[in-house]
Amino acid sequence: MILLKLRKVHITRYITPLREGGSMPALVEADDNFKYVIKFRGAGQGTNALIAELIGGEIARFLGFKVPEIVFADLDEGFGRTEPDEEIQDLLKFSVGTNLGLHYLSGSITFDPVVNKLSPKLSSEIVWLDALLMNMDRTCKNTNMLMWNKELWLIDHGASLYFHHSWTDYEQQAAKPFSLIKDHVLLENASQLNEVNEEFSTKLTPEVVNSIIDLIPDSFLSKDFGFESYEAHRNAYKRFFKIRLENINQLTENINYVRKNNI
Repeated sequence: MILLKLRKVHITRYITPLREGGSMPALVEADDNFKYVIKFRGAGQGTNALIAELIGGEIARFLGFKVPEIVFADLDEGFGRTEPDEEIQDLLKFSVGTNLGLHYLSGSITFDPVVNKLSPKLSSEIVWLDALLMNMDRTCKNTNMLMWNKELWLIDHGASLYFHHSWTDYEQQAAKPFSLIKDHVLLENASQLNEVNEEFSTKLTPEVVNSIIDLIPDSFLSKDFGFESYEAHRNAYKRFFKIRLENINQLTENINYVRKNNI
């Protein structure tokens, strides 16, 4: 049995909003004296974005990618009362409790595919990962990759697993190719997908994925969508990934087809 654990921190200071996209993340300081980019439970997509961030980031980390440390970040009631911006004050009010934080990479710069050239192997690894996660947010417009200390870091997996906003036919979705892979910033350079698939699909077992999904706290989960319990909600994520990994060879073949035919 694989046991994983995330650290818990307590938010002590709100530094500045990072007005990117609709999630309104922010830079904060915590009681361990480190700075974190916080994804708030009270933002537009709620805890679904936090779940996708947790699952996507920890799967990426297990596969060997560099990902900022993910922590559970507690926010006290009344924290935002002195915040003058009403929009931010409301966000903080609706985010009391456990949120998700990513260690702040101070001095990092946005990955530029023109300037920062990656190997075909690394490009293939990232494309494979994003197809598995159904991550729509690694495009030329928004690469969600950073260069820090001359190394590539993956960030922001919150737009992954978009099926979980409705849970309609999620088992069928799990077996389907990821159509938006055609827009991936690294697709053209991903010429070693078959080799990567053989390596990663062997390494990423259902046991590993299940241990990551077990990290999701009850407070992120819901009994909506017909789930009878929080555990039933977790089990639906496990079922999704079980089916997806069972179909990973066909999914990889589809990526190769899209890449070669430019569609």
